[in-house]
Amino acid sequence: MTEKERMLDENWKTWGPYVSNRQWGTVREDYSNDGNAWGYTTYNQAISRAYRWSEDGIAGICDSKQRLCFAFSFWNRKDKMIKERFFGLSNHEGNHGEDLKELYYYLDNTPTHSYMKMVYKYPVSEFPYDYLIAENARRSKHDPEFELIDTGIFNDNNYFDLFIEYAKINHDDYLIRVTAVNRSRHKAPLVILPTIWFRNNWNWGFGDYQPQLKSSATGDIEIHHESLPVIKLYSRDQNTEALFCNNESNPATIHGASSEPKYYKDGINNFIIHDDRNAVNPDQTGTKACFAIDTEIEAGESKTFDFRLSPHDMKNAFFDFDDVFSLRKKEADEYYQGIQKEITDEEEKMIQRQAFAGLLWNKQFYHYNVSKWLKGEPKLNAPRNFHHHVRNKEWEHMQNKDIISMPDKWEYPWFATWDLAFHCVPFAILDSGFAKQQLRLLTKEWYIHPNGQLPAYEWDFSDVNPPVHAWSTFRVFKIDQMINGKPDVPFLESVFQKLLLNFTWWVNRKDKKGNNVFGGGFLGLDNIGAFDRNMEFKNGDHLEQADGTSWMAMFALNMMRISMELAQYNPIYEDMAIKFFEHYLYIAEAMENIGETKNGLWNDEDGFFYDLLQLNNGDSISLKLRSIVGLIPLFAVEIVEHSMLEKLPNFLDRMQWILKNKPHLADLVSHWEVEGKGGKHLMSILRKTRLKRVLCRMVDENEFLSDYGIRSMSKIYENEPYLFTVDGKDFKVKYTPAESDSSMFGGNSNWRGPIWFPINFLIVESLQRFHYYYGDSLQIEYPTNSGKSRNLDFIATDLSKRLYSIFSKDENGNRPFNGGNDLLNHNEFFKNYIMFHEYFNGDTGEGIGASHQTGWTATIAKLIQPRMGSRPR
Repeated sequence: MTEKERMLDENWKTWGPYVSNRQWGTVREDYSNDGNAWGYTTYNQAISRAYRWSEDGIAGICDSKQRLCFAFSFWNRKDKMIKERFFGLSNHEGNHGEDLKELYYYLDNTPTHSYMKMVYKYPVSEFPYDYLIAENARRSKHDPEFELIDTGIFNDNNYFDLFIEYAKINHDDYLIRVTAVNRSRHKAPLVILPTIWFRNNWNWGFGDYQPQLKSSATGDIEIHHESLPVIKLYSRDQNTEALFCNNESNPATIHGASSEPKYYKDGINNFIIHDDRNAVNPDQTGTKACFAIDTEIEAGESKTFDFRLSPHDMKNAFFDFDDVFSLRKKEADEYYQGIQKEITDEEEKMIQRQAFAGLLWNKQFYHYNVSKWLKGEPKLNAPRNFHHHVRNKEWEHMQNKDIISMPDKWEYPWFATWDLAFHCVPFAILDSGFAKQQLRLLTKEWYIHPNGQLPAYEWDFSDVNPPVHAWSTFRVFKIDQMINGKPDVPFLESVFQKLLLNFTWWVNRKDKKGNNVFGGGFLGLDNIGAFDRNMEFKNGDHLEQADGTSWMAMFALNMMRISMELAQYNPIYEDMAIKFFEHYLYIAEAMENIGETKNGLWNDEDGFFYDLLQLNNGDSISLKLRSIVGLIPLFAVEIVEHSMLEKLPNFLDRMQWILKNKPHLADLVSHWEVEGKGGKHLMSILRKTRLKRVLCRMVDENEFLSDYGIRSMSKIYENEPYLFTVDGKDFKVKYTPAESDSSMFGGNSNWRGPIWFPINFLIVESLQRFHYYYGDSLQIEYPTNSGKSRNLDFIATDLSKRLYSIFSKDENGNRPFNGGNDLLNHNEFFKNYIMFHEYFNGDTGEGIGASHQTGWTATIAKLIQPRMGSRPR
């Protein structure tokens, strides 16, 4: 059976890498009275506290309902605790917010998780927990983060490479292998703890069924669960000792309270580290268990250990282990050969495959019943008695218990709606069925608010992110159609129906004055403004946002285009296409006429879009800060073939009526009535003259254009910061190409200079669309002041190359995302491993922020993929 054949059977996805890398410090696990999620369950407490909602672990797998989990723990005989989960700093401990302090890489994965591989670099020396905490606490917002590699702990290759691999025999039968390689110059001890446990569903007052793990007569671990087919965890080495405890909180450790012995969650740790024989159950039964493998590995040598999680009771569980492993690797190679058949460069193939691996490894079981969480748990010793603003109290309908694509399973182990929209585009190349399922999921009744708002993320579901769900839906629809040869109209129609509610919510809630100009606070761009855009002003002043309004113009055009597609199958949608076309025109009109002064977001002197501070007295002030806020109008662009318009006579008639009877509206946008090459019609809020002026700013190397893509803010503010005074307060913005130097929005991301893949991806796509209409008739100087004229397709391709160069080797063998680190760039055991960071230094390309955000940064995989046909999609 090939991987493509397996993908047709959803049972093959019953098990996967769905265990989070971090559950501590999440909103879900916060039962504090002050809303301090980072303080309620800390990293040190996680080893002793049973989680309420989900589990975490290293390279963990579980079933799709997370009833049973498997993951690895390790001990180098020097650390103060076993390495049961990856270590990192909380938001308050890091000088730039929460931050992972480990090194691991996702190397391979398939859509059904029939084969998976990752590597964890575990130090031979004692892990520097205290040093990392102290040094990051010492550093300010103006200093870089202090990373694990900066401690020197990997010098002289003084670490283990722990390669963890999985191969499925069948959908519920997993072969598991860990290969420990001692890279150091000396023999080193290592304790390997393959661990299996049940998620605790019995301690919260909603059911008392408690499954059991037991030792079998042959030393294997028996699994007894009323609804799971798997019955045993086997170890190839029959001489390994099995240890048992319970996945329950240790009250003595968590609360300092005395309690009767129950062999708690930290029992295995206490037995291994402290030789506490009372911490594990001598009867070898419980809800958490592991094999304890105590070994030594010679310098430069490796040892391999095999396990099997199976629904079968057998005497020799490993008779076909090696053959199946080899076969699954071969099938994975064949699957990617099919995807990459038009890519000839081996470096591109490697980078794309690791990007896909990260996407697939970052799937996670996400469980959060907001109503139950708000009420507290009947048996949990943490009654709800909030003395602060209660998170998500308007979202009691939310009941999440699904496998969802996460931005980063350590730094962002919760879904983010606008991130997920970007994830789905590269996912569509890999597994369009999963991409469609994810887009549908966020519009289901137990996600979308009754008022039509899509949930943002668990820290505040009511926060506002850019409305890109419609864009992603149509992109995935077209990619799926291209791959599978037929359109999935029911998918497109089902998501469209829910997005009608979402569009209405935007119009009713975020159009402050009912004038088609949109605000909305956060909008996913954190600190990009001179001040917090949620800020309340004196005397009723308010911000009219160029990006909020442009996003809505894009949303309207996306919905129009989906309506036109659906109208090919059901004529009733033609009226909806007309409705969204007209709304797009009204938004364009509003962008030109705001308030009593009728000022617009466009500044003709600068040739750029700016936010507008609308004063209560009717005056307005243009906030002349050049950032990607002024580039977002580029995204509101659609190309419609004349052949499609001919199939929609009512739509065509309405376009002509508006042209004749409302010429002032037609004058505000691109000339949709003028056919481009091949009978194409352009719909954009940018006419050719404005388009060229905006692009002239964007491709200026003194402003936005970097060697590695488009910066989020103009570089002109590096030496001359932007200054603005409002309500008697001075606000200053300086070009900051790396980490944020402010605490705005937690301080762990920065939109004042770095390169962000989602925005760059949309820029590339928009340029392709404009070129599809204009062709060589539209050329601009690229870069600005270079004396070379280029068409927009050339520029889009070159920007893609610049983005790709972040990950590829330069002439000196350095990969820019590694930040010039010699070990990462040139050591034979590091140099071909790729990390896909949250964002990148606007000057050097160094990776910053979350180090495994192969969600939206995985859009590099789509940029590497040769375009499917001549038309941009």
